[in-house]
Amino acid sequence: MKIMMSAGEASGDVHGASLAREIKKFSPSAELFGLGGNLMEAAGVRLVRNFKDYNVMGVVEVIKNLRKIFKLLDDLTEFARVERPDLLVLIDYPDFNWRLAKRVKKFGIKILSYIPPSAWAWRKGRAKDCAAIADVFIAIFPFELPVYEAAGAKIFFLGNPLVDTVKPSMSKVNARKFFGVNDSEQIILLIPGSRRQEINFLLPPMLEAVKFMPNKRFFLPVADGIKDLIDVKGLNIQLVESSRRYDLMQIAEAAIATSGTVILEAALLNLPCVVLYKMNSLNFLIGKLLVDIKFFSLPNILADEKILPELLQNDVTPEKISYELQRILDNRSEIVWKLQSACKKLGEHGAVARVAKKILETAGDKS
Repeated sequence: MKIMMSAGEASGDVHGASLAREIKKFSPSAELFGLGGNLMEAAGVRLVRNFKDYNVMGVVEVIKNLRKIFKLLDDLTEFARVERPDLLVLIDYPDFNWRLAKRVKKFGIKILSYIPPSAWAWRKGRAKDCAAIADVFIAIFPFELPVYEAAGAKIFFLGNPLVDTVKPSMSKVNARKFFGVNDSEQIILLIPGSRRQEINFLLPPMLEAVKFMPNKRFFLPVADGIKDLIDVKGLNIQLVESSRRYDLMQIAEAAIATSGTVILEAALLNLPCVVLYKMNSLNFLIGKLLVDIKFFSLPNILADEKILPELLQNDVTPEKISYELQRILDNRSEIVWKLQSACKKLGEHGAVARVAKKILETAGDKS
């Protein structure tokens, strides 16, 4: 059995590697190949191309590399034509992957979309277009289903992989010892994101907010690539490796964080956040026209309730951040209970294994 996979960025590489390991457990003879990264390769996927050679960000960079990107599209299309896999698995990365899927579909190859485009939030018409191409969809959030079902798609929610992967590496007691934290200290995390634009927009008001809260201890998990962007001189902030964030999350009282997956990771560890989101004015105006959602943080969307405070654009100020943080600390028990209820909607452990089985079933595996 041949399964072709296409993941064009780091997050997709993580998901693809997890899937590859599970697929190999259930069907050791399955041949896995396609577009991915080093993690997928280590998990047993034969890389036709490594996305690191093509990965670019920003409109200008994309335009400059269009010829290279379309050459990649041509190469993968030709590879699919020659190899004739039983299934092509698209892993997120919609702008590229759906162009590839449309081409590969013409060869009679079945298509499965894992983490489909966010049609629930914006450009709902995409669901119908995608449903005409993919045979099966697997979503990682239950609220993604209705818009695709209405478009006639065969879509499943089999759980969210974060339920399995968000795990501290040490106990709370050991974590406190490791970070040198006393039981009486209130720990607050600062999580400004990993992209340069997020850091530029959100870290300064976070740092200013720290000055309003002198009696708390702050930690900032940081990746190697962005250490040079962060200056915390004169502030009660300790920088730690981002790989330790789960250990910190389990002993922290609250966090101030950029909207994204990290908010859900925190929720799974009972850590409430003040959620921030800010972009340049033009992008914000365009986003307002395209995006139709009540909330922008995942726990709030899951609960369909404003559990966590959300500060958007001009509301991202040191004063409002510190005010909302104190509100969280004053009502923490109730907020944590609501977060736990919301996270139950992510499903039980074993999501990746269930997705792997569905991939093999769709590909026609009889084992």
